[in-house]
Amino acid sequence: MAVTTTEHLYDPLGPEYWEEGDVRSERDRTFQVCSDCRICVRYCPSFKDLFRFIDERDDGAHDVKFLSDAQHRQVVDECYQCKLCYIVCPYTPQQGQEWKIDFPRLMLRSLAIQGKRGDIQKGARLLARTDLQGKVATNMSGIVNRTNDVKFVRTMMEKTTGIARDRLLPTFAKVRFTKWFRKERRSSLRPDDPGPHVALFPTCLVEYQDPEIGKAAVEVCEHNGIRCELPEGQVCCGMPWLDAGDVTKFEEHARKNVAVLATAVKGGADVIVPQPTCAYVLKQEYPDFLGTDDARLVAEHTFDVAEYLMARHKEETLDVAFTGPTYETITWQAACHYRAQQIGPKSKQLMELTGAKVTMVERCSAIDGTWGLRAENAEMARRIAKPLMEAVGKAETDLVAGDCQLSNTAIREATGKVPVHPIQVLARAYGLGGGTKQPEKQAEQGKKGE
Repeated sequence: MAVTTTEHLYDPLGPEYWEEGDVRSERDRTFQVCSDCRICVRYCPSFKDLFRFIDERDDGAHDVKFLSDAQHRQVVDECYQCKLCYIVCPYTPQQGQEWKIDFPRLMLRSLAIQGKRGDIQKGARLLARTDLQGKVATNMSGIVNRTNDVKFVRTMMEKTTGIARDRLLPTFAKVRFTKWFRKERRSSLRPDDPGPHVALFPTCLVEYQDPEIGKAAVEVCEHNGIRCELPEGQVCCGMPWLDAGDVTKFEEHARKNVAVLATAVKGGADVIVPQPTCAYVLKQEYPDFLGTDDARLVAEHTFDVAEYLMARHKEETLDVAFTGPTYETITWQAACHYRAQQIGPKSKQLMELTGAKVTMVERCSAIDGTWGLRAENAEMARRIAKPLMEAVGKAETDLVAGDCQLSNTAIREATGKVPVHPIQVLARAYGLGGGTKQPEKQAEQGKKGE
C-alpha cells in the first residue's frame, strides 16, 4: 500500500536553494508564466495581487521583471501554502511541459531565505513551539480555556503572539492523547497478534486539543482487527517552523520523527495520520528536506487515516454491521491539505459506508496553521473563507464533518455548527467510545463568546 511522493522542482539540500539572486530570478520566471496562464486567479490573494501589480503597468505584461522587491514580498507573504495551485497547474514538474512551475515550493523557498536573514515576525517563531505550548496548556487546561474568552488576555495575546483577539481558538484537553493511549486505553488485541498493524502519528491538534479524534482512530482500527502502536519520541511534525521560515528547526523535528517512525515501518507498520497538514508534511516535506532513505521510507508508508482504512476495505472488507447511531446526511469539507495529498475523497467514502449521503464542499478556510489566525491576515482569511462558510451555513444536513481541526474551528466560529472528524462518524456508528461525544452537545461550547 505504499504511496508515491510528488516530484518537486526545488532541492532544499542544494546550495543554490539559498541564493537570493537565484530565487529572485526564479520568481521572475514563474510570475511571467503565471501571468500568461492565470488559471489560479480564483485562488489565494498572492495571485490576485500579482496579476493586479502586473496589470497596473498596462503594457501587456510582456516582461514582469519590473515588479519591485516590495511587491515580490507581498506575493510571498500572502501565500498561505494551501497547495491548491499546484493541483491545478498544468506546468508542474511531472506534467512534462517546457515550463516547470512549483509555485508553493517557490514561495516556501522565498520564506526560508527571509527566515535565514531574520526577516520573520517574532510571533511566528513563538507560535511554532507547539509541543511546549501544548504541554503547558494541557496541565492548566481549565484556566487556559476559560481565559481564551477574556478580552484583556486576548488583547495581550495578540500583542505577544500576533493571534487576532477575535478569532476562536481550539480548547485544550485535560488528558493528552498519549496518556490515554498508554494508561487508560483498553484493547482486545495483543501486541503479538497476527494481521495488519499501524503506528499512529497523532499530531499536536489531537495530542493536546482533541484526543477524541485519536481515540476514535484507535478504536475503529482495533474494531477491524488492526493493531495500533504509538511509538515513543514523536514530536510536532515541524510545519509551524516552515511557516516561520526556520528550516533548521523544521529539520530537527523531521529527523526525530523519521528516526522513530522508520523503526516502526521496518517492523511492518504503516503510519496513519488523522490531520491532513501533518500527513502532507510526512509524505512530501520530509523526503525533500532530509533527503534520506529513511525519510523516503516513512513517506511511502504514511497514510491519512481514511485513506488507510479505505485501502484496507479493498483488501479485506471493513465491518459494516453498524449498531450505533448513524446520520442520513452529512456535509463534508475537503480541506486544502487533504486535497493536496491527491488521494481522492477517502473520508467521504468512509462515511458513506455507514449509509450516509455525503455532500462534499471543496472550499478553503484560509487558516493554514496560524496564517489565518494572525491579526494582519484575519480579515483577509475571512473573505477567502466566505464561500465555505456560506455553503456550510446553508447546509441542511444532519451533521458537518471535516478532517482539519483548525478548519473545523473556523467553521464553528463562523457558523455555530460544530464539525466532527470523519473517523468519529465511523466510531459512533460502531457504538465505540471515541465516537460518543455528541456534536449537538458540543455546539453550545463551539459558539464564540458563549
